[in-house]
Amino acid sequence: MVTSTDTYASDIGIVNGKIAAIAQLLPVENTGKIVEAAERMVMPGGVDAHTHLDMPFGGTTSADDFETGTIAAAFGGTTTLIDFAIQTKGQSLRQAFETWMKKADRKAAIDYAFHCIITDLGDAQLEEMGTLIHEGVSSFKLFMA
Repeated sequence: MVTSTDTYASDIGIVNGKIAAIAQLLPVENTGKIVEAAERMVMPGGVDAHTHLDMPFGGTTSADDFETGTIAAAFGGTTTLIDFAIQTKGQSLRQAFETWMKKADRKAAIDYAFHCIITDLGDAQLEEMGTLIHEGVSSFKLFMA
């Protein structure tokens, strides 16, 4: 629980690392830890909805991978990012998604999700989209030019 005596502040109840309650006075029974935050500002982390980590482009790769990019993001107050899983020609969207999941695995220091970039659209890829949405893919990008 984070609490403050500031007239504008509230108590914030945190359960398993997530905000579970916000109120003027939360009960303190069974509280494992109380952090006094008077005269401090408690803010949620930012979400960066457009990143390119460990991305191949034009014969090179972006400077940051999921380790360095997410550590830098965390230092700047970003706690979640949404990167792009890029399908290569002839590849399924599932393969693209799994490739980017492996790039992030054991490297990411913050929460992450993926948009899928579609470079080869056929009936099979259209069918895959529904499954990937249920697995957390938030959007699909298709270049029309």
